Amino acid sequence: MNEGDELQNLNNKNSSVTKQNNKVVKKLMLIVFGMFGFGFALVPLYDVFCDITGLNGKTSTTAAAYNVEQIDTERVVTVQFISRTAQGIPWIFEPMVREIKVHPGERKLVKFYAKNESSRDIIGQAVPSVSPGLAAAYFQKIECFCFTQQPLKANEEVEMALQFYVDPELPEDISTLTLSYTLYDVTGKVES
Repeated sequence: MNEGDELQNLNNKNSSVTKQNNKVVKKLMLIVFGMFGFGFALVPLYDVFCDITGLNGKTSTTAAAYNVEQIDTERVVTVQFISRTAQGIPWIFEPMVREIKVHPGERKLVKFYAKNESSRDIIGQAVPSVSPGLAAAYFQKIECFCFTQQPLKANEEVEMALQFYVDPELPEDISTLTLSYTLYDVTGKVES
């Protein structure tokens, strides 16, 4: 074999390796774009999954009517309250009671304390979540500070009411609910 033939064989091998490398790069790029698209699709897919299974923990954003015909005095459900502030909101925000016992169907009133510790007026918005997520459909808020935005002047404090009941249809195996609120600063969104 002469030098020209060897060079031709080497070029053919390089060309073949380049074609294989290009195929691998194309496949990897397809995988990357597919993963990126799947990431965007996860949000609506998660919402659909949660709607079907009831596992999201989201509570209603509107007031429930109290239309319970009979309170289940045979059962006791523990309702726990947790609160936190989102990063950057200089408020104290806490439940005035950490836990109560209720009979399904019984109306209860609890209060949360909030104080704006900053030197500027801030508008807060509380976002609720119930755990376990399946129980969210059975936690009925009749009146809630989370339905509206809460404007507080600098150093102002307030007690905010939550009136609720636990639906008597709550599955028997659920004996404890945790209602969690996260408070966000929405001042910039409201003023815009």
